[in-house]
Amino acid sequence: MAGSFFRTKSLWVIIGLVILFLFPVFLDRFYIYLAAIILLTGLCATSLNFVLGYGGAFQFHHAVFYGVGAYSAALMVLKSGLSPWLGFVVGPSVAAILGFIIGLICVRLSKLYFGMLQISLGSLVWAIVYRWYSFTGGDDGIHGIPLPDIISSPNGAYYFTLIVTSVSMFILYRMIKSPFGSALQGIRDNPVRSEMIGVNVRQQQLLALTIAGFFGGVAGSLFVVVDNTVFPDMMFWTVSLELVIMCLLGGWLSFLGPIVGAAIIVILRTYVSGVTVYWALVLGIIMMLVIFFLPNGVLGYLDRFMKKKVRAR
Repeated sequence: MAGSFFRTKSLWVIIGLVILFLFPVFLDRFYIYLAAIILLTGLCATSLNFVLGYGGAFQFHHAVFYGVGAYSAALMVLKSGLSPWLGFVVGPSVAAILGFIIGLICVRLSKLYFGMLQISLGSLVWAIVYRWYSFTGGDDGIHGIPLPDIISSPNGAYYFTLIVTSVSMFILYRMIKSPFGSALQGIRDNPVRSEMIGVNVRQQQLLALTIAGFFGGVAGSLFVVVDNTVFPDMMFWTVSLELVIMCLLGGWLSFLGPIVGAAIIVILRTYVSGVTVYWALVLGIIMMLVIFFLPNGVLGYLDRFMKKKVRAR
């Protein structure tokens, strides 16, 4: 019964990928753009959940890796004179290096102390990008980033985003299901016991933070492809808050939960922002409703409901 249930989940994932692949056939340009933003934002939220939901690390300023990945890719394309494709390697790599450096500083602490220090260091990076006009463009950001012809069209950008996101999600999934992922979950549940059985807790957390930074940088690089712009607000703390809410809303103990949460938040933000400027108020209300009524998120609730039906049979 349980095996049948999990095979059904895999089938739904395949059907979902087929539908996503067909989007450009029957959707307008705006909706293709919106779908691409949901995909890359979902990847960014999933990379956060890799250390938050599965690793138990209070990574409260994950947007800094998203922004650094985007800026590194954009600046590589504009200022290096090398192949634009190299920018999509450099962006995630720089984000991973930053994840390692910040992790090296923060991993000595735990829980809220870790989170507060990470927010401080992330805000420092945001301030540097915001003020360094000669290199980053300051608060104006960077616009009109030239891209290879194959990904310069809306459809090309969408398919590139879909392929890279799918591959990245598969890699993250395999990591979570690996012994490394099991060690991470053990550290989340009981770091003291994990250390007593021989797990190097700090080393495992540092590796997880570096991996999360890398895939956050992948999402940022994809934003360059989809939007052709970067701006410092990408790495502001409010974006990090949105990413945390995406994980909680979709289900932070479910692998696909963050991408479901990303879809809900991105769609709501797109349409609510057109009606009122008080999007932050709406976001706060969503956060309260999730905490009170869906503590395990949308997919967490559905998983529990489906498993009850399977047992009832």
